[in-house]
Amino acid sequence: MKHILYLEDNTDIGEWMKNDLTDRGYNVTWLKSGEDVMTAFPSADLVILDIMLSGLDGFTIGKRLKQKSPQIPILILSARTAIDDKLQGLQFADDYMVKPFHPEELAARVDVLLRRFGSEEDEVLRLKHLQINPHTSQIIDSRTGSELIFTGKQYQIFMYLIKNSNQILTKEQIYESVWGEPYIEGDKTLMVHIRHIREKIEDDPSRPAIIETIRGLGYRVKK
Repeated sequence: MKHILYLEDNTDIGEWMKNDLTDRGYNVTWLKSGEDVMTAFPSADLVILDIMLSGLDGFTIGKRLKQKSPQIPILILSARTAIDDKLQGLQFADDYMVKPFHPEELAARVDVLLRRFGSEEDEVLRLKHLQINPHTSQIIDSRTGSELIFTGKQYQIFMYLIKNSNQILTKEQIYESVWGEPYIEGDKTLMVHIRHIREKIEDDPSRPAIIETIRGLGYRVKK
């Protein structure tokens, strides 16, 4: 039984959707605020998130959850229809659905996200001499069989680059996705993390073959 973490402060909508999703075979934890979200989150397979919550807003909660576990899909369910809100939400969320909505459409989107992320969890990714298991968060050097130990931020940066393989990602994109904060020009934090990652995965960190520097633009992982 898949576990859905549902954040919605409207009692009528919350009860209706919890009952509907439960009837469809999901185990639903419904919270009216983000106060207890970190307690319920580790066991969740998917998060449905309203933006306008009491206390912390949905944008802040969603960014924190995605930073903690990038492999858990987040679906925003909001009455806010402005394109700016959608773009802000989709910086971290995997889908954005506008209220009012039909429960059949929501159920279909939930099913798509669970299937997509479920298959990704079971798949071991291979990149040159690296074997990456998103489900266990392990990165193995296939030549030696040894596990490469990453810090949380290093792992999030590397997985973000892999998720967007073959795309040139700017420092701003990477920093704002991983830290959930605006990038300040001149900040060397990301550059230092990239250097440490290269020291762990590259045969010659001074001539990287996995994480490429695209001069004047950013970084890219080629598959």
